[in-house]
Amino acid sequence: MDTAEIRRRFVGHFEAAGHTAVPSASLLLDDPNLLFVNAGMVPFKPYFLGQEAPPYPRATSVQKCVRTPDIEDVGKTTRHGTFFEMCGNFSFGDYFKEGAIELAWDLVTKSVADGGFGLEESRLWPSVLAGDDEALQLWMKVTGLPSERIVKLGPRENYWSMGVPGPGGPCSEILYDRGPDFGPDGEFATTTRTSMPEKLEDRYLEIWNLVFMQDELSAVRSKEDFDIVGPLPKKNIDTGMGLERVAYLLQGRQNMYEIDVMFPVIERAEELTGRRYGAGGDQGHVDDVRFRVVADHVRSSMMLISDGVTPGNEARGYVLRRLLRRAVRSMRLLGYEDPALPELFPVSRDKMAETYTDLHRDWERISSVAYAEEHAFRQTLRAGTQIFDLATAEVKKAGGSQLSGDRAFALHDTYGFPIDLTLEMAAEQGLEVDEVGFRRLMTEQRERAKADAKAKKGQHRDASAYRAVADRLGRAVEFTGYGEVVSEGAVRGIVTPDGVVESAHEGDEVELVLDRTPFYAEGGGQLADQGVIELENGARIEVSDVQSPITGLIVHKARVLSGEVLLGAGAHALVDTDRRLSISRSHTATHMVHKAFREALGETATQAGSENSPGRFRFDFSATGAVPTSVMADVEARVNDVVLADLSVQAEVMTQAEAVASGAMALFGEKYGDQVRVVSVGDWARELCGGTHAGRSGQLGVIKLLGESSIGSGVRRVEALVGGDAYRFLAREHVLVAQLSEALKVRPDELPERVNDIVERLRAAEKEIEKVRVAQLLAAGGELAAGAKDVAGVKLVAHRADGAGGGDVRTLALDVRGRLPAGQPGAVMVIGASDGKVAAVAAVNDEARERGVSANALIRAVGPLIGGKGGGKDDVAQGGGNDPSRIDEALALVETEVARAVTT
Repeated sequence: MDTAEIRRRFVGHFEAAGHTAVPSASLLLDDPNLLFVNAGMVPFKPYFLGQEAPPYPRATSVQKCVRTPDIEDVGKTTRHGTFFEMCGNFSFGDYFKEGAIELAWDLVTKSVADGGFGLEESRLWPSVLAGDDEALQLWMKVTGLPSERIVKLGPRENYWSMGVPGPGGPCSEILYDRGPDFGPDGEFATTTRTSMPEKLEDRYLEIWNLVFMQDELSAVRSKEDFDIVGPLPKKNIDTGMGLERVAYLLQGRQNMYEIDVMFPVIERAEELTGRRYGAGGDQGHVDDVRFRVVADHVRSSMMLISDGVTPGNEARGYVLRRLLRRAVRSMRLLGYEDPALPELFPVSRDKMAETYTDLHRDWERISSVAYAEEHAFRQTLRAGTQIFDLATAEVKKAGGSQLSGDRAFALHDTYGFPIDLTLEMAAEQGLEVDEVGFRRLMTEQRERAKADAKAKKGQHRDASAYRAVADRLGRAVEFTGYGEVVSEGAVRGIVTPDGVVESAHEGDEVELVLDRTPFYAEGGGQLADQGVIELENGARIEVSDVQSPITGLIVHKARVLSGEVLLGAGAHALVDTDRRLSISRSHTATHMVHKAFREALGETATQAGSENSPGRFRFDFSATGAVPTSVMADVEARVNDVVLADLSVQAEVMTQAEAVASGAMALFGEKYGDQVRVVSVGDWARELCGGTHAGRSGQLGVIKLLGESSIGSGVRRVEALVGGDAYRFLAREHVLVAQLSEALKVRPDELPERVNDIVERLRAAEKEIEKVRVAQLLAAGGELAAGAKDVAGVKLVAHRADGAGGGDVRTLALDVRGRLPAGQPGAVMVIGASDGKVAAVAAVNDEARERGVSANALIRAVGPLIGGKGGGKDDVAQGGGNDPSRIDEALALVETEVARAVTT
């Protein structure tokens, strides 16, 4: 049974049981605890946490997930994958334990002909939390299995929580016995176990986990240490069935990497490398792990890029970069040196696009991001190889046989050089690597990351106060701001740091909720409105920010300027109109610039972020390199042509399917409901957007692009001005151009040529000055050489060159050495001082070196006197310092050092 059919059967089974089928959410959700969606229940968290009312009593989904802690284990076990799909069914206060058990058991045991998975009951072992007698009795009732066929596990294995205060509950798993080839026989279910023995994990494979969410937790210290306050008001069901695990059981495969949507990548890798998966032997086992890493990481990185992630050095971007580079590295270790991703990515696309059709639609963008990262990594490998060669040369020169853990870690952490390659290349050089030291540094880095993540873990916003206000309100706050900037309403909630209150007074900082408001809450890149709220009792409140902490609630962050704020008081809300109009123009301009860049650069130039502020905006988009000046000019001209065309800007509400069919763009990571708002600029630019906009493009006046720059790998940022701000900028530019034209006595259109001419003449003059200066400097060389002092048979020149920098000092020292009498020992020390910095160069000829004089020794001797240090070879050495006051003392020391070297 192919993976797509398993997915269809799962959803169909639960739809037939009254569940609403919910499409997979993006891998990117706005959650401070998560880099990526890592479980099927994540999109439903607001319902489980009581932050939002669920729109349906029961739901089912097949959710895209990414888990990153197991990256190092990918390919080594049958269970660990980075990207996976979690099939789940959810009940929000509807059915509970018995319903969940019945639905799951029915699907896995029902015959294939009847729409089930047809797994043999004799191979299935349910598990329960030890002590959950209710679940035990229900499993026996539903399945007819005796107690000894139901495994009792401790809370480490069979109790679920989010790791923070909130809902929790016992679990039941469905385990599949793969047989004695995958683990030992023996007593399995007759005794209570803390957790599944590691030796049995491959044999008794967990395929489905049923969470019975029934407890309210006040503290969670570990998987086994938590405090239960009491029962939840509503009991919920959250289940997760691993699609890949069921697929490899039903397809008769050994692991998830061999299923129909992944193995074709391994087959293509075999063709490219000439090696064979499953070849056996020690090398075969190592190669198998690498093949599996390639299959997993190619698919995972493709799905991450599809959802809008771009490679970078932090957070999500770093995970993607690591996956891509591990895939490339694994292909290299398998013996394939050429670019690998262009060969592998299309194979994964063709399999996954059977379900995720957007992979074909966005392929140009997805592939360009991946291939650019591989190109960058190949350059990194070249640079890292040079650093590695220098490091190994130093080790060998010192007579060592081991590359230190510090060096290996620096190669990995600073240069992105994988440890596997370091080990491989060190072995080729006959060296070992201090892996213990490397692993220790990696562990320390990991612990720092964990500590940081733990610190962030507490950032779950306590929504109880907002939930209480929303419950009291009984419906979503009505946003009237699309059609007006002044409206009447009533105070329905007052929130302070102490929680929900009934009143507030002058000087208080509060969060105010009205039943209806024209104030726009920050979102979609658009900054929030500001303004004032006047109450019927005369109280006046200044609004500085507006947010939507939970769906349906608009919260005004404000300060009470005067009077008393009372719950239920009538409110007159007035938005700062100038600010709103200015921001709205910026937002409309962002849509237009987005469209223009896609026309100029192709469909890969998709928006990756924005900020719409009064009079200006910032627009981030995907691009593999700097945007040419000509393209920037074309984009600016295009959007200003649209401004002149005075196109109508309209908004329509429709279903997501209708929006996509109409050609509207949806942005990565944005959360959209079933009904979406589509904003159109004429028939030209169409995007899903909840923000406010100008009424017509002509109201923007003018759009001025200030420039573009890189903000990370594959992402460029454009900053621009709109309307009055753009006009004032252009006016200042005009005055500046006029002043330059007057000063240079040319027309404005001749300025670039005249400025270039002046710059070229200045450069030529500087070159001539430099030639004269060097000639003057070298002219003194003959005189200095002629005046060399005899020190123990060595011709010595020790010269102070005030005003000379490092380059001049070196040039003079070498020139003087060359002028010393041939065949006689000679040494030169020149010390210069410029802008408080000291530069010293020693140069010694062959005859002096034979007498024991070393340039390196001379530089090391004078270093402490000039406030610095230096070094080099015996013939030429240089150093620097910051104490010019002791230069004469340093030059005198040179004479002493030369005499000592010759006589000892």
